[in-house]
Amino acid sequence: MEGSVRPFARPALSARYFALVALCFALTSPGLAQDRVQQERIEVVTTTTDLRSLVEAVGGERVAVVNLAPGTMDAEEYQPKPQDVVRLKNARLLVRVGLDYDLWVDRLLAQAGRPEISRGGPFYIDASRGIAVLELRGMSVGPGDGHAHGSGNPHYWLDPQNADIITGAILEALARIDPEHAAGYEARRSAFLLRLQAKLAEWEAALTPLKGMPIVAYHDSWPYLARRFRLDLIGFIEIKPGVPPSPSHLAGIIQAMRARAVQIVVREPHEPERDVAFVAGKAGASVVTLAASVGALPQASDYFALFDADVAALTAAAAAK
Repeated sequence: MEGSVRPFARPALSARYFALVALCFALTSPGLAQDRVQQERIEVVTTTTDLRSLVEAVGGERVAVVNLAPGTMDAEEYQPKPQDVVRLKNARLLVRVGLDYDLWVDRLLAQAGRPEISRGGPFYIDASRGIAVLELRGMSVGPGDGHAHGSGNPHYWLDPQNADIITGAILEALARIDPEHAAGYEARRSAFLLRLQAKLAEWEAALTPLKGMPIVAYHDSWPYLARRFRLDLIGFIEIKPGVPPSPSHLAGIIQAMRARAVQIVVREPHEPERDVAFVAGKAGASVVTLAASVGALPQASDYFALFDADVAALTAAAAAK
């Protein structure tokens, strides 16, 4: 009718409009946003729990990290499993200890067929690069002849100051894989290092009473810890890494312990108790169980907790003497 007001005509809503609404909902919904972040996480494989903890310290929620060798065993003796190959096939970054500590991962990498995370690849990290290696000497190792420490002692993560070098390599690799979040990785590493310096001062103060105190250990895992905190390691119960002691070697260790008045014998949870208890009993020393890796003891739940647990155990043993 002329002069009447025509009703407003609603425009047809396009499929593109509904798609944009759905996208906005996905980005603003906390649950869906979290799922999206999880799907975008960078898959990282490490050979050990210690390296896993350090990758997580830098990567935060942006990384999904799995370690191959569990912390409850000697990673040098780890027997790879079929699912380890699958993990490497899906990984965007590999981080290993190196120094012949985790030689078994080379076989897995060959089976996985991933040159980008293998030796020489852009997303392969040998965390020992840049480390001032201790006990660097040539040593031939044959079948049944112990662990290959010929490239130097591989337990370098037990000097917490070396985490600076390790996390630097991790930061560089994550920033190349995910440059959009490089600033976040750098900020997390900086926060980690600030906390590390504060904890180092705390651990050094706690271990001051042990400086110069002679200590015997079962396995040669502790030179880096000893150097950092000025502990005096005078000998090892194993003849050499991975080789059980002979009766004559045990007799020599007991004699040396008596001569130096050794009060502490260190063992890791997976190491045999019998020989440790024998020499400790003969020399009148106490046995202290330490974690050489994250997860080796329940309280060693991450990299900081590893040192908290070991420092507490050592100081308690020293105070009891």
